[in-house]
Amino acid sequence: MNEKSCSFHSKEELRDGQGERLSAGYSPSYDKDKSVLAFRGIPKRIQPTIRRTGLAALRHYLFGPPKLHQRLREERDLVLTIAQCGLDSQDPVHGRVLQTIYKKLTGSKFDCALHGNHWEDLGFQGANPATDLRGAGFLALLHLLYLVMDSKTLPMAQEIFRLSRHHIQQFPFCLMSVNITHIAIQALREECLSRECNRQQKVIPVVNSFYAATFLHLAHVWRTQRKTISDSGFVLKELEVLAKKSPRRLLKTLELYLARVSKGQASLLGAQKCYGPEAPPFKDLTFTGESDLQSHSSEGVWLI
Repeated sequence: MNEKSCSFHSKEELRDGQGERLSAGYSPSYDKDKSVLAFRGIPKRIQPTIRRTGLAALRHYLFGPPKLHQRLREERDLVLTIAQCGLDSQDPVHGRVLQTIYKKLTGSKFDCALHGNHWEDLGFQGANPATDLRGAGFLALLHLLYLVMDSKTLPMAQEIFRLSRHHIQQFPFCLMSVNITHIAIQALREECLSRECNRQQKVIPVVNSFYAATFLHLAHVWRTQRKTISDSGFVLKELEVLAKKSPRRLLKTLELYLARVSKGQASLLGAQKCYGPEAPPFKDLTFTGESDLQSHSSEGVWLI
């Protein structure tokens, strides 16, 4: 995919926190003109849905998900356009997004260089994060930003990050996140999220929540089934199938999990935290398709 760098128009947009607002789930319907015009040099042509022919097209027409409502298609196209934009290290907003992700995950109070080995500590493959965004573009960074900027999902992000640094079960956190963003993009293009988008009358918040729910499920499977990096290819492939098949159930699991975490009743990595005799245990949460992920290693590693 030819990813072009996308720049915000002005310093005013930087001060307004346009990147953070997009990542936090603000729909263009709230500030439509600014959101749509936030990027420069964006690709003019996108393919918003998968093209199907023959029996596949007929089967999708008869049994597939509903089409996205007309009024939501501009917002969907914005998401897909951002996914085609690359990281521009010369753009101050792009740098600010990277700095925020780094500080939120590491707890650092200070800015860091935009290139350097410290990005490998976050799970990028090299010193330049831009090289790992292929297939997901700047949307991958906005998803990470959403995860760490939302007070409800930040504890989850920090726990998954700690899991990624486990001495046996370690995995590249940011690279795994990019893969999950790629799954979200494909689910959107294949109309797997259309029903939920139509129900909520929004696209960006649904895609953000779907990304977070998919990451949560991966982390749960990774921890409970003692997965290691050698299993990543198999886990990601099965995760994609599962996420596209049952997005609503994944979203419901995320909702329940975040509600329990906010009350101190659940922890992804540690023992359950219960305050009071009626606090429900985390193990009672139903993780969709957990039995579909058998405990054996994949022959290859499927990381973008």
